[in-house]
Amino acid sequence: MASIRRELSLDASAERVWDSVRDFGAVHTRVAPGFVVACTLEGQTRVVTFANGTVARELLVDCDDEKRRLVYAVTSERVSHYNASLEVLSVNGGQSLVIWTVDVLPAEIKDYISRQMDQALPVMKVTLERVS
Repeated sequence: MASIRRELSLDASAERVWDSVRDFGAVHTRVAPGFVVACTLEGQTRVVTFANGTVARELLVDCDDEKRRLVYAVTSERVSHYNASLEVLSVNGGQSLVIWTVDVLPAEIKDYISRQMDQALPVMKVTLERVS
């Protein structure tokens, strides 16, 4: 199994960032617009369309407001296991840190997932620092 971890420092309060991250059905408008071009909810699953044309079905596993932690799993023919979490931590007063972790099988897909995460991070930074 491959485990990928990215950290994103933001000049925005953890409360404000969490309000956007926890909005599971609005990832295309409140977290990564342009990188994610569409999102629809089907019960506890969001169907996400990325700018590169890839479509993913992401099942909400947990949304913990106290810990500011969102967990989702992807079901796909490309992966036998995909579990991701985003944690929003308060740092330095009005700033925050997002920790994004993805565990995936097969390990050979790690490079693709890593590149996708790296492309998403700059979009997330601009969006999450913007006043909602």
